[in-house]
Amino acid sequence: MIALVYSIFTFPYIWQIKYIRQNPMHESLTPVSLFKCLADETRARLTLLIASLDELCVCELTAALAESQPKVSRHLAQLRECGLLADERRGQWVYYRLHPDLPDWVREVLAHVLAANAHWIAEDLQRLSLMTGTTGSADRCNNRPLGV
Repeated sequence: MIALVYSIFTFPYIWQIKYIRQNPMHESLTPVSLFKCLADETRARLTLLIASLDELCVCELTAALAESQPKVSRHLAQLRECGLLADERRGQWVYYRLHPDLPDWVREVLAHVLAANAHWIAEDLQRLSLMTGTTGSADRCNNRPLGV
């Protein structure tokens, strides 16, 4: 499938036509691209946390990894660009989950890695459980103590 994108430059009023090839995810995500996306410890931990809990918001991921919000957001953007994650804005919060169109083999790889290395994200899960509020993501994020 090919999408046609028009962009206008105000000066000198040039119309530029760009053809963007939209590959289905199963064609664009290869073992090499998957492992490149996960080659950074922060991105691997983010992906495994999201895979283990289905969906997390940025504030939860920031607390779980004990990292700054800009760093976490940068890595989440890279994972989204790789096609591993999908995001959804709900009010002021952005929630991340594994992309619904991920090929089965990618989900299986992540499940195997998570099962064999649950201890690797145990501290992250512990920090997440210490966040104020227990009824859900929005509650935990809304009731976070300042400075956390």
